[in-house]
Amino acid sequence: MPPVKNQQIELTITGMTSGGMGVGRLDGFAVFVPGSIPGERILAHVVKVQRHYAYAKLMEIRSASPDRMESDCPVSIACGGCCYRHMTYEAECRIKEQQVTDTFRRIGGYQGPVLPILPSPLQDGYRNKAQIPVRAGRHGLEMGFFAEGSHRVVPHDYCPLSPAIFDEIARSAGELLRRFGIPPYNEETGGGLIRHLYLRYAESTGAVQVGFVVNGRELPHAGQICQTLTERFPEISGIFLNRNEARSNVILGRRCTTLWGSGTLIDTICGLELEIAPLAFYQVNRQAAERLYREAADFAGLTGRETVYDLYCGTGVIGLSMAAQAGRVIGVEIVPDAVANAQKNAKRNGIENALFYTADVAHAAARLAVDCPPDVVLLDPPRRGCDPAVIEQIAGMHPDRIVMIACNPASAARDCARFAELGYPIARLRPVDLFPRTGNVETVVLLSKGEI
Repeated sequence: MPPVKNQQIELTITGMTSGGMGVGRLDGFAVFVPGSIPGERILAHVVKVQRHYAYAKLMEIRSASPDRMESDCPVSIACGGCCYRHMTYEAECRIKEQQVTDTFRRIGGYQGPVLPILPSPLQDGYRNKAQIPVRAGRHGLEMGFFAEGSHRVVPHDYCPLSPAIFDEIARSAGELLRRFGIPPYNEETGGGLIRHLYLRYAESTGAVQVGFVVNGRELPHAGQICQTLTERFPEISGIFLNRNEARSNVILGRRCTTLWGSGTLIDTICGLELEIAPLAFYQVNRQAAERLYREAADFAGLTGRETVYDLYCGTGVIGLSMAAQAGRVIGVEIVPDAVANAQKNAKRNGIENALFYTADVAHAAARLAVDCPPDVVLLDPPRRGCDPAVIEQIAGMHPDRIVMIACNPASAARDCARFAELGYPIARLRPVDLFPRTGNVETVVLLSKGEI
């Protein structure tokens, strides 16, 4: 019989979900328990029962794992962001490596070896971007992060994943919004004004970009808010307004207006000086991203003669980081601001063998290949993975090697299985941890027709 709501049950945790919840079984019925670790014997309180599984709250640890440690964040379980903060980082890396292996076995049918996971140099303070929800709570305007699987804000004024200056700026911004009576956004009614506070940090310089995402066209008292924040925090290099009046859960709108200072942020990665627009993609863990890009370059095996396609190129970081080892780099990205950044970044770094185009990858890649077929294709698709048409087009270009960087092991495994059907089996596979203490993990994959 399955458990029932509010039942107290004893479980042995035998596995972990991809979201970092422990999994135990009650007479074969799966029960998910946040905050538990494989090997532990626990007492849990059932809070929700579905047809094939249940969720439970950890009440007591009757036999603890040697990997357990005390969480240093009081809201880590409620927030749900740091689902591994209750265990050692070594244990977290083992779990993530096994999850990537299991996912590629189960979904991708891959039975070959998986290289050891590359850990992040930093486990805390690494996150260079935060998008902090602003909502009305019991005590008025509240800022924090959404609880797991909901849009209920868990208020807090400290996040160990972010640099300390984020917490300080967020507290000051919250004080100013309350002082001027600027109303928070209400998702149910579509009313209110402030939706999110946006913060981005340049680790190489210490500069910070601040953004106010509003459900309207302007920020009341913008001049006073900008003056106060920039006087308190000389690290702020720019403040912008982002308009998002859509009734959706998309965080950023398409229009940004600079309120003070610079409209972009300058950071350095892989020896490149980059200009980053607010809407442009940039990896949130700079030091781990450098490890990831070095691994991708090793997989690419460039000799200085190859034509390299950088598809879903964003601000062009991956392709530009390999340009010195390639004959030429051609990047394609659908976000115009990101392509403009990529073009500026190539010029800023004196790179003359890289071109970037604004286009949908599915439409542009095949047209480009008519005149200059690629030797190597770099892929960094969105979380949902590649469009099936893109996979077929890439295989039809007959590159020597395909290097895929993926933030979702499941979609990557599915896409790699299709590439294998088209003659590009996996030659190398390695997990890379860009998101310590969270349930996310990156994967870099080499697909090749020839022997490696």
